[in-house]
Amino acid sequence: MFKFLKTRLGGVQPTVETQRQTIDRAMGEVNEILALMTAKPKITFDPETGTIALALPDQMPDEALALPAPDADNADKAA
Repeated sequence: MFKFLKTRLGGVQPTVETQRQTIDRAMGEVNEILALMTAKPKITFDPETGTIALALPDQMPDEALALPAPDADNADKAA
């Protein structure tokens, strides 16, 4: 949105991607993530809108490693 400020202030030129480069990069990132998953999600393509949807599991593998949120009752007792 404010790319013009970067070019005027710092002389940094933004990298311009073609649509093909953007799609290749985005699909590459999605494929890298999907390759790490043991249970592969269902992929749906809607030809009318041209959208691709992934049916992701309720809990992703990296979310399973996170600590659970503390209970409100236990937090009150600890304080």
